[in-house]
Amino acid sequence: MQLRRQLLLAPGPRCPRPIVRMLALLLLLALQGAAAKGAPGPEDSGWRPDAELQRGLLQQAARAALHFFNFRAGSPSALRVLSTVQQGRAWINSKKEHKVDVVFTTERYNPEEGEEHFGKCSARVFFRNEKPRPAINVTCIRFVEKSKRQQEDYLLYKHMKQLKTPLDVVSIPDSHGHIDPSLRPIWDLAFLGSSYVMWEKTTQFSHYYMAQLSSLNQWKTNDDAIDFDYTVLLHEFPTQEIIPCRIHLVWYPGKPLKVKYLCQELQTPEEASGIEEGSAVAPTELSNF
Repeated sequence: MQLRRQLLLAPGPRCPRPIVRMLALLLLLALQGAAAKGAPGPEDSGWRPDAELQRGLLQQAARAALHFFNFRAGSPSALRVLSTVQQGRAWINSKKEHKVDVVFTTERYNPEEGEEHFGKCSARVFFRNEKPRPAINVTCIRFVEKSKRQQEDYLLYKHMKQLKTPLDVVSIPDSHGHIDPSLRPIWDLAFLGSSYVMWEKTTQFSHYYMAQLSSLNQWKTNDDAIDFDYTVLLHEFPTQEIIPCRIHLVWYPGKPLKVKYLCQELQTPEEASGIEEGSAVAPTELSNF
């Protein structure tokens, strides 16, 4: 035992100090390079803090993130609207593109009396200057219990499937701005599909609200999905233009929403197809926990 301890403690041959220093320097450079590749951020090459950050840009980013969140959630019972932008920051590059980090609160679209209305979201939004369809990574804290949301979605689904004749709605709301309670679920489902359109058309400088639903036709299908076409009037800001969009929506509770649309622009028509599953724009992601 004594002999073994002496062997373990015996000093080995010493390396020349210049070689040790050289190896340490090479290891340090390798670690710095790996860290730079593994952790890119807005401050990396080409991006700088936006010294002229305006609150309107934070509002724009929050609205776009919420449209995308509503679409990806795929639940008319979990729809949210923007409440308050709490904080944010932005970076700009030489192409005048913006990366925006924003934290904001939301309200349930149709809150019930006595329930907590507020939720909270954080998002990173990438605006490609005047190009539509910003890339979005958004995380929201759920304020509607999953079981309750599933139950409400199923009741809406069951109601629509039990209709003896397909829906044929002229206009929601009516000429007095009133939405009949029996038609409210239809409006919510239409708003859900329109969220995709409003996200896709949003740019750094323009955003949209759904003003009216008209010409809704439900189709009988051989499978279990709800399938209908409808026309919405989107109110564009800041131009104040009203843009009609024809939307085809396929929905089944708990499954990805399917949307196709055709919007009649004032100058050139634009046609687009909604994604059926997965991420809309890489690296766009959705997290809801």
